[in-house]
Amino acid sequence: MAVWDLSVTLEDLGAEAPPITVSVTSDLHIGGVILKLVEKSQVRRDWSDHALWWEQKQQWLLRPSWTLEKCGIHADARLIFMPQHKALKLGLPNGLTIRVRACFSGSVFRTVLGICKMLNIRRPEELSLLRPVEEKKKKKDKDLSEEVYDLTDVPLTSVHSLCDPVLTDLPSCLVSRPCLYNGMPAHFADSPKTEKVYKIRWLDSSRSLMQQGVQENDRLWLRFKYYCFHDMEPKYDAVRLTQLYEQARWAILLEDIDCTEEEMMLFGGLQVNRLFHNIEQKKTTVQHQHTFCFSPKRLTLKGYKQYWFKFKDDSISYYKSKEESLGEPIQQINLKGCEVAPDVNVAGQKFCIRLLIPAPEGMNEVYLRCENEEQYSRWMAACRLASKGKSLADTSFQSEIQSIRSFLAMQQTNPSTNSSQTDDNINTHSLVSPRYSKKYKTKQLAPKILDAYQNVAQLSLTDALLRFLQIWQALPDFGLSFVVVRFKGSRKDEVLGIAPNRLIRIDLGVGDVVKTWRYNNMRQWNVNWDIRQVAIEFDGNVNIAFCCVTADCKIVHEFIGGYIFMSTRSREQSDTLNEELFHKLTGGHEAL
Repeated sequence: MAVWDLSVTLEDLGAEAPPITVSVTSDLHIGGVILKLVEKSQVRRDWSDHALWWEQKQQWLLRPSWTLEKCGIHADARLIFMPQHKALKLGLPNGLTIRVRACFSGSVFRTVLGICKMLNIRRPEELSLLRPVEEKKKKKDKDLSEEVYDLTDVPLTSVHSLCDPVLTDLPSCLVSRPCLYNGMPAHFADSPKTEKVYKIRWLDSSRSLMQQGVQENDRLWLRFKYYCFHDMEPKYDAVRLTQLYEQARWAILLEDIDCTEEEMMLFGGLQVNRLFHNIEQKKTTVQHQHTFCFSPKRLTLKGYKQYWFKFKDDSISYYKSKEESLGEPIQQINLKGCEVAPDVNVAGQKFCIRLLIPAPEGMNEVYLRCENEEQYSRWMAACRLASKGKSLADTSFQSEIQSIRSFLAMQQTNPSTNSSQTDDNINTHSLVSPRYSKKYKTKQLAPKILDAYQNVAQLSLTDALLRFLQIWQALPDFGLSFVVVRFKGSRKDEVLGIAPNRLIRIDLGVGDVVKTWRYNNMRQWNVNWDIRQVAIEFDGNVNIAFCCVTADCKIVHEFIGGYIFMSTRSREQSDTLNEELFHKLTGGHEAL
């Protein structure tokens, strides 16, 4: 074969150093090229972490047995010989920044596995990396220097065994609260809305950092991407729980997720508890049949109608009156497999149960409004059990009621408590969203937060954190990521809400839910990569298709496949992670 010259830039020699030219033939394998390159460089060092990067094609040459001909490399190829692991700055959910040594050659999914193993974060498949929003520095912020915790000396060992942590002594920055600038983390201080943008800035999990234009010492954010938190264990998940708490906390404070005023004060009270360290929680009891108000659809102006309801096994039936309950019901609703969520405002005496009922063409949304706390506690518990296929005779019915009553008790204010002594010590700006900071003066807001705190003052530090996450996950809009799309056959843009178990079509103009489809009714989905269109087929011969407006369709494809992958996990699998299945479900045509 003919011999020809191949020029390769050796990154370790510096930007000014000329490329090294080696004589090769087309049947020479990549490993042979590297051997010739190292010998000619005459640099003595460990080259085991180095690999060839093909600049024009934006890809790594990681198969040493492949020949230059098989790779398609000719004399005009621009190759760079560089380390596969480089320094990367990561912004954590608690607002702090760490510098780690990350893999730039493997898929982002695998890079995240390595980072999470080093930081002792279990279930790394729930997290990913995203590009931060560019921040415009104000003149007065010029001298603000960001503190970076350097962890580049911590080795990134094999990530095949995910159960053994690399960091046995955790840096305090990973489990402590962030330093606030003007009451807000530094990366949110300039723009309170920046965190909302990250939903469309996720990196592609199936491609490497280099392939996506990330350079050494660039800054990325590490965040929980998939809102399916499997196997939470406070004993093993100190870092994971703390970072998840901070991500939830700032999503609430920045109004990325909506909540009522009572819920906001409760979140504030639980944050105060994080400062005060105490223990214990409340519980109570029951009944089964009563009068309800019923609304068949959310966001209607007609309000509620009153009916007589009966609960039997895993179904509810409703009638015009108690007298007619011996006959045929107006409708019987089977709750098995449905979604049950609270819609409560204790101060306003609003006790609603939100039900998402599986239907052939998607999901029907139903709201039940109870008369009082007692009725709500019993019926909410019954609905939760029925959704799991359990009846009122199940042994967990009483404990479910007690848990709900405890939740309601935490939202009640306690006006008799004298909290004036600590009012001045509370920075209300860092405990509630701007909406309530503007609505109330500090002297009005502090007593409200402290009243809510009195109801959770007995919780331990860990229990308060877990309760915060529990209430966050119970919010109606929890776990939703939004993308603007154009449905096939439609002339207007709409919003697609992506949740852990369903897709939601939302009217962009008024915010109404138009339709809901569950993943467990999905038969198949595919992407036409040429026209960037996502097509999904559901049971009952229901088909939808849409193109994405504010994000690449790969992001939506990855969300759907990722959530389906999360649903396959079980406790029996322990720490085994089926990486191949994840890429099959999320990777698209490039991965397959």
